Amino acid sequence: MKRWNGWGDESHSYEVPVKSRAALSDWVGPPSAAKSASLGEVLKTVPQSRVTAAPFLSFDPEDRLRHARGQSFGDWVALRSGQLGVFPDAVAYPESSEDVRSLLEWAQRTGTRLIPYGGGTSVAGHINPEAGSTPTVTMDLRRMSTLLKLDDVSRLATFGAGVSGPDLEARLRAHGLTLGHFPQSFEQSTLGGWIATRSSGQQSAHYGRIERLFAGGQVETPKGTLKLPVFPASAAGPDLKELVLGSEGRLGVITEATVRVSKMPEREEFVGVFFPGWEEGLAASRTIAQAKLPLSMLRLSAPEEARTMLMLAGHERLLGALEAWMKFRGAGEGKALLLIGSTGSAASVTFALEEALALTRKHAGISAGRTFGAQWTKNRFRAPYLRNSLWDLGYAVDTLETAAPWSAVPKLLRDVEAALRTGLEKWNEKTHVYTHLSHLYGDGSSIYTTYLFRLAPTPEETLERWQRLKARASEAIVAGHGTISHQHGVGVDHAPYLAAEKGALGMSTLEGVMRGFDPSGVMNPGKLLRGAGG
Repeated sequence: MKRWNGWGDESHSYEVPVKSRAALSDWVGPPSAAKSASLGEVLKTVPQSRVTAAPFLSFDPEDRLRHARGQSFGDWVALRSGQLGVFPDAVAYPESSEDVRSLLEWAQRTGTRLIPYGGGTSVAGHINPEAGSTPTVTMDLRRMSTLLKLDDVSRLATFGAGVSGPDLEARLRAHGLTLGHFPQSFEQSTLGGWIATRSSGQQSAHYGRIERLFAGGQVETPKGTLKLPVFPASAAGPDLKELVLGSEGRLGVITEATVRVSKMPEREEFVGVFFPGWEEGLAASRTIAQAKLPLSMLRLSAPEEARTMLMLAGHERLLGALEAWMKFRGAGEGKALLLIGSTGSAASVTFALEEALALTRKHAGISAGRTFGAQWTKNRFRAPYLRNSLWDLGYAVDTLETAAPWSAVPKLLRDVEAALRTGLEKWNEKTHVYTHLSHLYGDGSSIYTTYLFRLAPTPEETLERWQRLKARASEAIVAGHGTISHQHGVGVDHAPYLAAEKGALGMSTLEGVMRGFDPSGVMNPGKLLRGAGG
């Protein structure tokens, strides 16, 4: 069963090795564990619903609790402390587009607001009900998960938007196909959620981000049904799919989605390359990205991240052997690690890796073979489970991300890390910060930063510490002309910074679009554009 107050399935864990806990203390101080509220305690705080009973609604307190929050840091503080404050008044489980249409009509008649819910993996506050007097119902779409149509000739597959990543891939693999969209939240997140937040998978260099994979579908809006026909390309005016991508439930509910699928690859391989320092690794990565090789992934870990992740995973012996070997090869403590992945035919994979490795050698790269690639592949969806273990030990961890042109990447990365490292000086606390470039393009890269700090004595102070760190880093991103989100979306947490990216005219245009589809403000109020249509 899915954890109610943490990440992932209750049967899975990713413990921090005992020998690695000393490193945590060195980085930010000794643990400061906080007591977590029990499920029973939190259920007692669920208030009476303000919605009139209806056969299509669940009023079960645990249902309402499990749909009250996502996976943002603020959500974790609320769930672990038991101080949620706001809950949906009921939960609906539609099974078809017709059910969603009926819910929209009912919501407009009764003055109820609706929140679309996929896998509940949002890290930006997308699915949280707002405080206030207006009743809110959460629509859990996971019963809408059927493979509705498969056009094997055109390689197009149509699914109910509530299908989870693993279920989607299982259905496609039965036909020798794959979507290839693998965000870190893959195990829990859904197709509709990927579209609504403009998600990016770990191998997007080969398969594409969700905007390339999303070919069309159906959206139920308060004003009616929006059909998005499927074409390989079209010059018939602005593409309405672009309005749906990243709309975060403000326009309506994505009920069906047609996606472009691929034949299962003949071969897939990931290799690791170390560089003596960050500058060499950065230059090599940019060169490879601009060479347009048929690669599926480039991921460059800065020195602190390479060291931290090996330590937290308990690979002290591997780390020691690596240090000795790299020192012998001329790379000291400041080494960076580049993971290179290629996916496709055996011949294309061989060609791509040989060409990429040849480019790394021009920048003093030292190949570490398949060991680190295999380790990354093994743990690619396990890493979020560390969040549970670290919290239980008394440590908070969060991530943030942005993207910028190559010319701006070095300074922006430094400024974001500096903002985080000094963010808790008010409390005389330290922050451990480390970064990687997770998606590389010809013109720039994403920047993905993780920061770790001690839990405070009270949940209120823990939340205040995080809010300060988040604000300082977000301000650094805006000042450095990075996007406020490369892959996590806007939700509530990033909404204050969206205007800096879109401009006044852009913001008013988006507000007008939302009012056009949802004039009474029924859909997911407060997300993306605060105050737009409710």
